[in-house]
Amino acid sequence: MSLKSFGAKIFAGVVVRKMKKWMDHPVQTQQAVFLSLLKSAEGTQFGQDHHFSEIKTHAEFVARVPIRDYEQLRFYVDQMVAGKEDVLWPGKPLYFAKTSGTTSGAKYIPLTKESMPTHIKAARNAILCYIHETGKADFVDGKMIFLQGSPEMTEKNGIGLGRLSGIVAHYVPGYLQKNRMPSMETNCIEDWETKVDAIVEETKGEDMTVISGIPSWVQMYFERLQATTDKKVGDLFKNFNLFIYGGVNYEPYRAKFEALIGRKVDSIELFPASEGFFAFQDSQQEKGLLLQLDSGMFYEFVKAEDFFSETPQRLTIGEVEIGVNYVLLISTNAGLWCYNIGDTVMFTSVKPYRLVVSGRIKHFISAFGEHVIGKEVEQAMKEAMDAFSFSISEFTVAPQVAVNDELPYHEWLIEFEEAPKDMQAVTDFIDQSMQTQNSYYFDLIKGKVLQPLKIASLERGAFQKYMKSQGKLGGQNKVPRLSNDRKIADQMV
Repeated sequence: MSLKSFGAKIFAGVVVRKMKKWMDHPVQTQQAVFLSLLKSAEGTQFGQDHHFSEIKTHAEFVARVPIRDYEQLRFYVDQMVAGKEDVLWPGKPLYFAKTSGTTSGAKYIPLTKESMPTHIKAARNAILCYIHETGKADFVDGKMIFLQGSPEMTEKNGIGLGRLSGIVAHYVPGYLQKNRMPSMETNCIEDWETKVDAIVEETKGEDMTVISGIPSWVQMYFERLQATTDKKVGDLFKNFNLFIYGGVNYEPYRAKFEALIGRKVDSIELFPASEGFFAFQDSQQEKGLLLQLDSGMFYEFVKAEDFFSETPQRLTIGEVEIGVNYVLLISTNAGLWCYNIGDTVMFTSVKPYRLVVSGRIKHFISAFGEHVIGKEVEQAMKEAMDAFSFSISEFTVAPQVAVNDELPYHEWLIEFEEAPKDMQAVTDFIDQSMQTQNSYYFDLIKGKVLQPLKIASLERGAFQKYMKSQGKLGGQNKVPRLSNDRKIADQMV
């Protein structure tokens, strides 16, 4: 055991003990965060507009601060982008994380000197929890790769502007710098395909122990590694045993990954976003991601089924229940207030508070009142892959309404790695899983409002081709798992 891995184990124990203090007192922790945020921002333009100095309770906060998405907060953000101070949070942001909005065009998400460290700390603690639980720390001596956006930044009125993953690249701890790959020069390549090829050349002869990124883009890296070296990833990197990912559910990709690697490897799931690093997998044994209650973010939750009502009830952490689909709202030390990030979550545990990401509030299918969400289609796909032993590269689901003399149906557009031998049996299996999970869908099928789903098998590379056509190949971009229209589907079939 090296000195570095020995030190990592000791440090992991210290950090986990500190975490346990707030894990054991979740309601009190969130109340303290809530009051601290209000106090810090009461002198800002937003704080004065909403009378923060008079707010003492959550009920008063609800009465004064409505739910907002980016477009509704844009009046304030635009002033910050123009260089004005003390708008949403004291002073100016350190950075703006620029993201592609589907409805608002480019979004500028503020990152402050108070919020930036929480992103780094959560990523670090996810790895330390893994070390503490498993006792595995030898990987810290090998090379680590983080597939991410370019770390190059521009400036806007004295504030750094870039992609979140690129901004975070500047905060990799010193003790990891020598282990980190790829080189800064390669990381700055903008074209994703060129960048992946360069990463393959840099890493194929190294002792890679940790690989991290969004599964769909890591899969592309693995495939090119294999094509270049004619070796499985696990044979090429004999000490690679830890995959860290976020952004999408890993399960639809797991079978393909294990085939590319040649063995199973441990994994850690993260729930980061430009708006905050919300949760991470703290245990290899327990289901769900540990919600970060002591990271400068105050959380509220609205039942997804009530979200579009006129006055949806906003719950705090002590009021949530296991297995209910909630829209996640955040107020943060970056100056986002009762902000709808668009994600829905379900709690798997309340001691401590662990959750899974169940989908996006705008990504659903309810063309006929079925209320199908991402978690349901991913579960159905996983069950089918396990039952019929096939693997896929990617899939998305959309309603098919315009059908001549047929009933409408859900169309599953799937890019298979290994197509199942009996496609009809797979189709029937997935449809039955959907009926079991979703009572609305069941009623519509039985009532002959919908016919059972149909599968469209896409050619290899179809999703990469689509993402490239949208200028969203690589980085933090991901294919929506399902849509309530056919904007994506009609470009792919």
